[in-house]
Amino acid sequence: MKQSKIILGSEEWCSLPELGIPAIKARVDSGAKTSALHAVNIAPFIKEGENWVRFDINPIQKNEKTIIHCEAKLIDKRIVKSSSGYREQRFVIQTQLEIGNEIWAIEMTLTNRDSMGFRMLLGREAMSGRTLVDPEEKYVLGQPSIENLKELYKNASAKKTGLRIGLLASNPSLYSNRRIMEAGEARGHEMHFLNIKECYMKLDADKPEIHYRGGKVLDNFDAIIPRIRPSITFYGCALTRQFEAMKVFCLNSAMAITQSRDKLYSLQLLLHNGVDIPTTGFANSPLDTDDLIKMVGGTPLIVKLLEGTQGKGVVLAETKKAAESVINAFKSLNANILVQEFIKEANGKDLRLFVVDGKVVAAIQREAAAGEFRANIHMGGTASVIKPTVEEKKIAIKAAKAMDLKVAGVDIIRSSKGPLLLEVNSSPGLEGIEGATHKDIAGEMIKAIEKNFKLHE
Repeated sequence: MKQSKIILGSEEWCSLPELGIPAIKARVDSGAKTSALHAVNIAPFIKEGENWVRFDINPIQKNEKTIIHCEAKLIDKRIVKSSSGYREQRFVIQTQLEIGNEIWAIEMTLTNRDSMGFRMLLGREAMSGRTLVDPEEKYVLGQPSIENLKELYKNASAKKTGLRIGLLASNPSLYSNRRIMEAGEARGHEMHFLNIKECYMKLDADKPEIHYRGGKVLDNFDAIIPRIRPSITFYGCALTRQFEAMKVFCLNSAMAITQSRDKLYSLQLLLHNGVDIPTTGFANSPLDTDDLIKMVGGTPLIVKLLEGTQGKGVVLAETKKAAESVINAFKSLNANILVQEFIKEANGKDLRLFVVDGKVVAAIQREAAAGEFRANIHMGGTASVIKPTVEEKKIAIKAAKAMDLKVAGVDIIRSSKGPLLLEVNSSPGLEGIEGATHKDIAGEMIKAIEKNFKLHE
């Protein structure tokens, strides 16, 4: 006899007994192939020789105080494309789904679904052959009352004993920002995402304030982690300075971020502190184009716009004629330009050393994509683990100290003259370097804050 199928609405309550989750509201979505579960503090580990993963979940929407600590056997790692087009690598687990009076095993990916609202998505693979969906209905199988939920989760309240930390940034779904939030929560801190554009400030000698959307006053913060996009450096640094005026510890200071964003000043500062850089010329719409080219040893050479970021406004001129054309083109825009010797022997590779609180915590080698000369992951380049030399580590630490940055991404190129410093980034991305090295760099950033407050594990 053929088993009758369960009728589901567009939203249903279910449970995941193997994970210790007695009730969770799921979005029923036959348009999605895989199911997904909201998870934070995701950490793989080995259990009896097998790959497992532990994670935390806030099973009730808009309730961060209720938390369940889960463990499950890891069955896969998979690249998943979200409805917004964002691609991320997710851990995949298998667990029992109980819905209605039925129970069966399903696969689920683990991801932070804070921005999505629903703590769980039930996809068509988990429903295939077992359910029918009526999109006009909700809670066909019933729903628990608030009192029921309180009773079910009475022993699942999170105890916050750590610091109150704000992440001052622009995009909460960005990999680096999500990891920092997760790392802070994993170490017992109260984490808040603060969107730079939704902050505004009151300048007052006695009581300076920062307000957030809806008039909320941002007070009682112990620390702020500024992650400021180059396009909003001015306002982001103004907010960071305001937090500093309110006696809040900022992981990178406004002054350090500001000077790191000025390419010319940062290079002058590095040279002043004994850090070697490629031979560089600077000009504002030069008349003596020929002498500027000779100054850096002739072609091939690199021409950079002073305000360029992430490889934008950077051109390789392979011949003198090409160099003159590029320089004269920038000249017509009245642009400030840097002209820099091209290190051919680097062969399209550079090193990114991640410095946190005076220590190199991770290092990768970046290699340019075919046809590119810049080792930029944003432009199709690749990253691999590398062990930097003692000298390269010293340069990275010295550079971060010269810029007064507690957190810095230091870019170094290997030349026939030895290692040379290219750039120091005050808001370095975590995705490429954590993905390649499998190191918890976000956790190192949180530890640097704890060290300032003399907190110990």
